[in-house]
Amino acid sequence: MNESALRKPTESGVVSKTHMPFELDGGVAARARIGMMVLSSDHTLEYEWRRIFAGLDGVALYANRIYNSTMVNPTTLAEMEARMTEVARLILPGTPLDVVAYGCTSGTVVIGEDKVFARIREARPKVACTTPITGAVAGLTALGCKRIALLTPYVEEVNQVLRRHVESRGIGVPVMGSFNHENDDEVARISMKSLQDAMLDLGSSPDVDGVFVSCTSLRVVEIAEETERRLGKPVTSSNHAMAWHALRLAEIRDPLPGLGRLFRI
Repeated sequence: MNESALRKPTESGVVSKTHMPFELDGGVAARARIGMMVLSSDHTLEYEWRRIFAGLDGVALYANRIYNSTMVNPTTLAEMEARMTEVARLILPGTPLDVVAYGCTSGTVVIGEDKVFARIREARPKVACTTPITGAVAGLTALGCKRIALLTPYVEEVNQVLRRHVESRGIGVPVMGSFNHENDDEVARISMKSLQDAMLDLGSSPDVDGVFVSCTSLRVVEIAEETERRLGKPVTSSNHAMAWHALRLAEIRDPLPGLGRLFRI
């Protein structure tokens, strides 16, 4: 188009160009769009995922929050099922997503993985789905872990549901520890030193070949590799494993140094 056709002098003499030429590229999500369903009480998931994904050009995260009670127990966890479909629908409405991740470990085992995926797919038919426990089982299996130490912040009723769920997937849980704390706002402030001390304590058992830390509020990503080095066994967590699994579901396999053994396979 002739440049003069783009110039429209105004009464004040200011030039206003309209219909400027442009072309489209893949945008920030040229390689993958990953949707995240984050608990309204969660302080940690987005922070840790953005650290993991920081070196991945063309992979974009899109989050929406789902209401939950800060008091974590089977009753409050089950209540989230009714809200899942609408939360998934409002992540870039009308735009295809490669993966949708529901960010609650305990909520998944209480509601059931199949029900979580069904609620998401009511809004996003056929989309690849993951959850923290889905990613953990896939990751621990890929690492060759058959018997793990399981660390949680949960009350005992939730702990036993989680333990049965993991064992039903073929991974033994001979060692388990919990902070037994129900308040999610405070769980997010459990120090990384406390977490590492607990992982080293539980993981040192000769009966286990790896450690899984359950709960998206707990901060493990920054200390996973150092803890593995000190323990001599693989370590993963809800956010760590779910991020790995979401990337693999989206066919993203870039090596990510400093994040532990899981991100090297």
